[in-house]
Amino acid sequence: MTKHLILAAVIASASATLTTVQAAETQCPPLLNHQFTKLNSTDSVDLCQQFQGQVLLVVNTASQCGFTPQYEGLETLYQTYKDQGFAVIGFPSNDFFQDRGNEENTAKVCYLDYGVTFPMMNRSAVRGSDANPVFRQLTEDSGITPKWNFYKYLVDRNGKVFTVFASTTKPDDPKLTQSIEQLLTQTR
Repeated sequence: MTKHLILAAVIASASATLTTVQAAETQCPPLLNHQFTKLNSTDSVDLCQQFQGQVLLVVNTASQCGFTPQYEGLETLYQTYKDQGFAVIGFPSNDFFQDRGNEENTAKVCYLDYGVTFPMMNRSAVRGSDANPVFRQLTEDSGITPKWNFYKYLVDRNGKVFTVFASTTKPDDPKLTQSIEQLLTQTR
């Protein structure tokens, strides 16, 4: 009888530990614990539900910037790695006065001019006291505030900033692609 009680206690303890570990693994990282509206849409995106466990490239974008052609390269990255657990998330911003006009115009540039299919969120601030919560967290975690459009924050599967690339880093830069590939091979 004592053996059965001890065995039952061990099983119960192991089960509780497993449940605690599973709960920790499914807990949403602070970076993703937000909802946004898609660009030029009323549809909402739950970042945790859609992106938890993926490698992410979070980019502040603008539709009237010298770096705007990077949309093409970002789309290529997305198409290349999306089936391996990777996503690009674009956050249009007028913080540098290069995404003026309405969201419809921004959407036209993204979707029609550059063929973007990766998720684009509604326009929001990415720096300063008005920064959206994702960019506040990215800045806090990395210590780097976007200094211009098309800053690229590479985030690991656990929602932690791995590295940051400046606007001048093109999406096909080997340092960027190698970093993405490195994170894709790592397990949680």
